[in-house]
Amino acid sequence: MEEFNLEGREFVELCNLLKLTGLCSSGGTAKLMIAEGCVKVDGRVELRKRCKIRAGQIVEFEGQRIKVN
Repeated sequence: MEEFNLEGREFVELCNLLKLTGLCSSGGTAKLMIAEGCVKVDGRVELRKRCKIRAGQIVEFEGQRIKVN
């Protein structure tokens, strides 16, 4: 499981997290994957592109898991 550090921020938007971790090549691709129901947050499909991901949450995409710290 990969980890992503918020570095003092309160949250990161889901589409930005996918882009920043390299799971999606661009923000547009990330938004498309979210809209198609390919992304889970804490085990549930998440369709909100700008969903606020906070410390302790786990994001899943294409078999990859990211824990946000």
